[in-house]
Parts: sequence; structure tokens; C-alpha cells
Amino acid sequence: MTRTNPDALASTDWLYQHLRAPDVRIVDASYYLPHEGVDARAAFEQQHIPGAVFFDIDEIADTTSDLPHMMPPPEKFSAKVRKLGLGDGSRIVVYDQRGIFSAPRVWWMFRAMGHRDVAVLDGGLPKWLAEDKPVEDGKGRAGEERHFTARFDNTMLRDRDQVNRELTRQKEQIVDVRAPERYAGEVAEPREGLRTGHIPGSANLPFTELLDPQTNTMKSPEELQRLLGEAGIDPKRPVVTSCGSGVTAAVLNLALHVAGYRDIALYDGSWTDWGREELNMPVENGRA
Repeated sequence: MTRTNPDALASTDWLYQHLRAPDVRIVDASYYLPHEGVDARAAFEQQHIPGAVFFDIDEIADTTSDLPHMMPPPEKFSAKVRKLGLGDGSRIVVYDQRGIFSAPRVWWMFRAMGHRDVAVLDGGLPKWLAEDKPVEDGKGRAGEERHFTARFDNTMLRDRDQVNRELTRQKEQIVDVRAPERYAGEVAEPREGLRTGHIPGSANLPFTELLDPQTNTMKSPEELQRLLGEAGIDPKRPVVTSCGSGVTAAVLNLALHVAGYRDIALYDGSWTDWGREELNMPVENGRA
């Protein structure tokens, strides 16, 4: 398997050279889990890449859902990103404050809404800062509103009922990117009211294994292909990714895309949906 999609990643050098390009828009998509107690927007206002705007995944979401940061309706997504100065014709580069953590979620959201000219900054803000590249403070400058045409592709999304049907159909591969101890049900979930374990039949490939721990960058397409193969993920079969709440699952979506996999979806809601105690969905425990 040789087909890859390196255009899904933007290097820090490329972005530095294109900071002033009129068609390039920079998005800080940082997110922290509730128990971490970090205000991502405040951190953005303290320092961010020049020209960046802040994308709040809890605000640009379906806020009528009782689940966190679910995909919003296309009309809400369009209205929100227009106000950020993001629109048709924009080359969007998304980064986060950890390296590669939540930026792929927003990359995936734009692609699901039909905007394919979007990339993740490889290494994110940590790599940018390590290279002494410039930052600025403040709330960010959205600039003038731009028209954004949403063309929602629902094949990139799965809900609980669709995932549940796959337990008998077994046409799609479900891959859980949580840490092995969470996947195995050996530790409590960080969110209250959730059972432990994983979706029956799902594979486990922690998203951290897809990244170079020294540089916070995505591993090479060849290395990704090797890791995906070792995890038993068949490139000829559709893949559905899952995690705690639908954020880090997108790191695997990005890795699969970079490695040349084609038929990829994300279980929006993920374990925060499936693992709810009151639903009593089927659960397995133990390591892959």
C-alpha cells in the first residue's frame, strides 16, 4: 500500500512562510478535558500564532445534545465559521496547544462539512514555539466575514445505532484510540456515569502511538501503515474511529487519511455515548 495524503499536514516552516498569504487562515482548536482545569481560550489569548482565530469545539457544536461537542447542524457550522473569517477559498491550517490532540477534530469537521482545503499543523504550537517562531497575544483577529458553503457528508459520521448494527453486520472495523487501560476497563473513566470497557469487537490503537513523542508530529506514512497493519486494520475495509468523546478519535482519522486509507468515519459521541450506565449497551473488557 503506497497511496498517501501528505497534504493533510502543514509543516511549521510552510506556515511561517505563508503567514501573510491572503488565502491562508489559521485556527487554534485547542481543547482540554474538564478535569484538567485548563481554559483553552485564555491560553489562546495569552499566546497564539499570528493571525489565528480560536475555534471553540464546545460552542461550535450541537448544544441541544446532552453529549459534549457533537457535530453541529450545517447551518450553525456555516454561521459560526463565517464570523471567524473562514470561508470558501480559504486554505485553513488548524493547530492546538498540545501538538496534535484536538486539531484533527476540527480538521475532520471541516472535511465533513465539505471543505477539503484544510490541514493540521504538524507538531502544533509546541513545535512552533520550540523553533522560536513568532506568537502574539489578544483575542485574535477574525477579519471580515466570508461566505462558507456547507456540504455535509454524513458518511463521515456514525451514531450509536449505526455502530450497534455493526456488531452483527461486521462490515466496518471499529477502532478505539483510548489508552489500553481505559479500553480494557482497568481504570475508571474520567467522566462520571460511564461504564468501563470497550465496544465489543473493537480494536485498540492508542492515538499517542501515531505521534512522535519528541516532536509532537505525526509519524511517517510508512510507519503509520505499519502500525495500522499491526493493529489488524484492513485498508480494504471501512474504519470507524472511537475515543472518549469524539475528539482524539480524529487523530486516527487523520493518520488513516495520511496513510492512504479511504473509507473512514468517526463515532460522534464515542464512549461518552456508548458507555452511559443507563443505556446498558453491550461492553467487553480486557486488552486487545
